[in-house]
Amino acid sequence: MTLPFTKMHGAGNDFVLLDGRRDLPSDLGAVARAIGDRHLGVGFDQLLVVRDGQSHPYHMEIWNSDGSLAQMCGNGIRCFAKWLYDRDELSTGPVTVETAGGPRPIQVGGYVNGAFEAAVTMGVPDFEPPNIPMRTGSPNSRATLHPGGQALTVTGVSMGNPHAVSFQDSVDEFPLEHVGPLVEHDPMFPERVNFEIVQVLSPGHLKVRVWERGAGITLACGTGASASVAVAVLEGRIDPGAVVLDMPGGRLRVVWDGPGHELILRGPAATVFEGAWPTSNAAEAL
Repeated sequence: MTLPFTKMHGAGNDFVLLDGRRDLPSDLGAVARAIGDRHLGVGFDQLLVVRDGQSHPYHMEIWNSDGSLAQMCGNGIRCFAKWLYDRDELSTGPVTVETAGGPRPIQVGGYVNGAFEAAVTMGVPDFEPPNIPMRTGSPNSRATLHPGGQALTVTGVSMGNPHAVSFQDSVDEFPLEHVGPLVEHDPMFPERVNFEIVQVLSPGHLKVRVWERGAGITLACGTGASASVAVAVLEGRIDPGAVVLDMPGGRLRVVWDGPGHELILRGPAATVFEGAWPTSNAAEAL
């Protein structure tokens, strides 16, 4: 048995997509670890699985490359929409996709000048510590961590999944590969956390790098971009409105009018190639 798959990416944040409406192996965590291996498999940040929804036509199931489940993926959901659109299961206009982080409305624009366009409503950023979840001991989600013995100020926010955002003078010089895993597993975050370091270039322009929970350093992260803008606006570092974010893999755009408003994410989605994966390879990973 083989698994037909599609390799896709959104601003370099890469995915393998499977159609879960056909027979799949029972242990998708093992499948994710096997296919996600960048040396012995195809390689990806997240595995996306198309499922039938309950209240809406589609549900997007997300597995990290370490075999753990994720709740939401802003770049992945645009690729998810593109995959459906390319198979004539979606047309231009609105559609809502269910995720473990809640339903996400998408405005599908289709192809414009050869590039697929979609805008995702990412929901209202939630700064309440119990909802992130984050053990701060206070109603404020701003806290100081001590990864490797060094003080690091972060602000927590949920975009349907947990994030910790820290502002730095230079994201390029920050040792994300060393600090990232320490923040991800900090006891303050009982469900682990995605970690963003952010540099303010101008009032409407941010530079961001991300350590993703269960995937490590990624070239882009849609929920991470959303979290970065939400915290930057909340703390008065930038004004509400349209923001451009430069990530290592490309550019994302976010519009947020401030607390209480839903946040909109825009960015690219591209298909890389189609393939078939032998299920025996996944079994060997168990």
